[in-house]
Amino acid sequence: MSNTLMRIGFLPLVDAALPILARELGFAEDEGLDLQLVRDITWAAVRDRLMYGQTDAAHMVAPLAIATALGCDRPAMPLAVPFVLGLNGNALTVSTALAEALMLDNTLGDPFEIGARLKLEAERRVAIGKPLRFGVVHRYSSHNYMLRYWLAGIGIQPDVDVEITVTSPPFAADALACGDVDGICVGEPWNSIAVDRGVGRIMLATAQIWRRGVEKVLAVRLDGRQADTDATERLVRALHRAAAHFVEPGNTEANAAILSRSEYLDAPRETILRATTDRIRLTQGADAIHYPDFMFQHREAANFPWRSQAMWLYSQMARWGHAEASEVGFAGAAQVFRPDIYRSALAGTDAILPGASAKVEGANSVPRGASSQTGRLILGEDQFFDRVQFDPDRAMDYLEHQRTKPMI
Repeated sequence: MSNTLMRIGFLPLVDAALPILARELGFAEDEGLDLQLVRDITWAAVRDRLMYGQTDAAHMVAPLAIATALGCDRPAMPLAVPFVLGLNGNALTVSTALAEALMLDNTLGDPFEIGARLKLEAERRVAIGKPLRFGVVHRYSSHNYMLRYWLAGIGIQPDVDVEITVTSPPFAADALACGDVDGICVGEPWNSIAVDRGVGRIMLATAQIWRRGVEKVLAVRLDGRQADTDATERLVRALHRAAAHFVEPGNTEANAAILSRSEYLDAPRETILRATTDRIRLTQGADAIHYPDFMFQHREAANFPWRSQAMWLYSQMARWGHAEASEVGFAGAAQVFRPDIYRSALAGTDAILPGASAKVEGANSVPRGASSQTGRLILGEDQFFDRVQFDPDRAMDYLEHQRTKPMI
């Protein structure tokens, strides 16, 4: 019997590693799957291929999966997220001119201290009629909502004090180089490429804004041929094996070599290796610094699709007018993430299966135990930079507080 063909759309980012490794290392083939990976350069193209049946699944920014499923900006397309491909892994990189104006040194500084300096510069730029402009990878992206969350938290009003525009990840360094934007919030390797080209300086890691924040996900369609639950569960198992392989220190060099290939990221192996080993070069020519858990996979059930993570993302979509502020909207966002499929796919394996499907986001300042159906689950620090927590049972109260709290 021939293997089941599954086409997966992706962008050339380090966090596309798991489907790439599932194909290249035979994990998908072991599950009877013939993975064909379809590379694009914009998230809109990845989404459209999935919507129109050119792909069966996609490596996708989590808010875009939610927005597509709920029909936030176009007719709704039923999607499911049965697997999270990674947590964090993005950074905020600014032009060398802005870095100089902010007097950044070769450290990842405190988000509030950097924010205070950025606020003064933003005010100066507004006064001369040239507001700062930041590029994010899609309107419905964690990059956009992480950036907005931080800006609002330090007293900078997005869309008023600064401009936010869309820049495709592979073109982000170019946008910075030619002055189209003053900063970019993008995934690796594109921050590091901007740094290595001498056109940017990494200012913050998004892990400093929300530790272990949800990033890319596996999105699958729920209609027609794509509703093959058996094939989806086999894909989840292949990705789980790829994640376990990915975090093994002895595999980093070989993994980076695979990802660097022209059909995948087409980027320097050394640049990819820095991201996968939590080492960040902030400025051109500087030694890389170690930032633990800059990019997070597999451990602590990191690939589990917590419905509370989807709900927090929806709170930010609603906060900035990109989705309806309603209980129905929160419930719909939660239903896009499918822990039931994850558990069904990995039952009987060595995977740790959380006992709950939602949790209070941002509640852990230190590692804590959590209930699990199998294995021992310890969840690490997951705080937001402002220490505000998100309780999914009080989502509307949280949103109201976010929308009405005074600017600093």
